[in-house]
Amino acid sequence: MKIGYLGPESSFTYQAAKTGFPEGQLVPFSSIPACIKAVEYGKVALSVVPIENTLEGSVNTTVDYLYHQSAIPVGAELILPIHQQLMVSKENEKRWESVEKILSHPQALAQSSQFIQQHFPKAVVEATPSTTYAAQYVAEHPEEQIAAIAPKNAARTYQLAIVRENIQDIEINHTRFWVIGQPEISLPLSKKKSKTTLAITMPSNQPGSLHQALSAFSWRKISLSKIESRPLKTSLGEYFFLLDIEMDKPKILVDNAIEEIRLLGGEVKIFGHYGIYPVKTIE
Repeated sequence: MKIGYLGPESSFTYQAAKTGFPEGQLVPFSSIPACIKAVEYGKVALSVVPIENTLEGSVNTTVDYLYHQSAIPVGAELILPIHQQLMVSKENEKRWESVEKILSHPQALAQSSQFIQQHFPKAVVEATPSTTYAAQYVAEHPEEQIAAIAPKNAARTYQLAIVRENIQDIEINHTRFWVIGQPEISLPLSKKKSKTTLAITMPSNQPGSLHQALSAFSWRKISLSKIESRPLKTSLGEYFFLLDIEMDKPKILVDNAIEEIRLLGGEVKIFGHYGIYPVKTIE
């Protein structure tokens, strides 16, 4: 089975895809929309895309594309622990403290901002398309005093020296990844629980409409683990609301809540009903 993922190889999304589909044929794509389109056009059976990080919050590209431009269901969620490593070329291993420039993906840079400020306050910080791209660039330019922030796999792939480990700003840093393409996908991991994600829009000229929508879940004692607003991209001040629902109640209660919201004039788009699969450790 072909599994698309946000590449390149050795990225965190690659690690999530490899963990969830150890026997799958993994196919990298350069962007999140490309991963989603690959499923739509039948180039791959499923794709793995990031949806949220502990430190940086939601990956808006994933949310917005799936809401506005796609009807592909979410079938599973992988939760991956994220550990960032500082790596240099082996030629610079003994003088790594003299690094003049640090390269990485913007999220990895943000996740390691305290470390960078403390140890390299004068270094130039440069964003790259991915953490793996940063590692590859460092490997190809050993004459430069540069470092990359990337996962351990990238150091192995490009034969770099890890000089400081686990430099992310907080210990408990995770990223959620969605597996999209089919409903309720089973993975060869231990499932923690189940969740439903949906988006709602309410009539903009009706006072208290969002409160009414949320009350449909509240009085049924349905737990919402997340509520987030995103622009509808129609006019200023209009939003849709992304909800994560903990499926610890009978599904009929959730279905009835959705029907109540629709009767109130709201629109509901269901992203998927899916299992959550935490990954304890990665190498």
